[in-house]
Amino acid sequence: MGKCFDCLESQKIKELMHMIRKITVDDKEYPKNLRNIYDPPKQLYVNGTLLEQDEMAVALVGSRRATQYGLETCEKLAYELAVRGVTVVSGMARGIDSAAHRGALRAKSRTIAVLGSGHNNIYPPENEKLYHEIAGNGAVVTEFENDMQPLSENFPQRNRIISGLSLGVVVVEAARNSGALITANFALEQGREVFAVPGKISSTTSSGTNELIKDGARLIQSADDIMEELAITEVKPVSGDAKGERDEKIARMTKAYIYNSLSEDERKIYKILSDEPIYIDDIMSKADLDPANASKVLLNLQLKKLIKELPGKQFVRKES
Repeated sequence: MGKCFDCLESQKIKELMHMIRKITVDDKEYPKNLRNIYDPPKQLYVNGTLLEQDEMAVALVGSRRATQYGLETCEKLAYELAVRGVTVVSGMARGIDSAAHRGALRAKSRTIAVLGSGHNNIYPPENEKLYHEIAGNGAVVTEFENDMQPLSENFPQRNRIISGLSLGVVVVEAARNSGALITANFALEQGREVFAVPGKISSTTSSGTNELIKDGARLIQSADDIMEELAITEVKPVSGDAKGERDEKIARMTKAYIYNSLSEDERKIYKILSDEPIYIDDIMSKADLDPANASKVLLNLQLKKLIKELPGKQFVRKES
């Protein structure tokens, strides 16, 4: 049995190696944004495709030990950027990086992951499936040869590539000693824009992002803030009816994503509500929830800006 397993693993490695190709800084496929930084990597080992449209790229980075708030915010931002035609770049690490790639993949759009190891050593190992999904919807790249281990000293070096591929870097959630802040520093050195998502002042995982904002990083609350600052509101310029159809499609996809991210109780209450005010007792009765759970769910939906409370403990859906 062990030998059979080893054979399968060996076959998988051979198939993976067959897909990896090396490009140099002089090759046409080498990313233009990256070529223009100081000391660009002389070569990249690529699994997937690198396209001209990837020049319109934004990096989303942050803590490996992210909170639920950070994960949800990152995935939503990545999704909203991706459906507008922006390539999402990150490092495929646990936490915020993985959420960034998942958001882009959910939008069926392009995403690029930059490894701190070689392709034979996917890190973290539980992201092997994510690795192949990214390669099929963009590219996984590294400057390290295939057998390179994920050594700690590789990751700061890797971070300059994440920022170098991008027009701007969004730090979603990061403590004061987070590696994401190294990426932000590289971005500043490379003349890229730096954005930060604000968090609770009591949250250690947001202390780094809040400091960035104090130091001049652009505070962002939505993908539109990023698009406007980078002057890429229209990635694929359209006009008239076509623009209306595109915006309507984005709105539909965003609503579908938000709905799919809700818990079972949140969906239950959201489906009950409409643009006609409903009293809280009627909501509890229809949803079959006790007062404590109903209040918690209603508060969560308000924080997600999906519903609004009216005077007299009445609630309605919030159109956005």
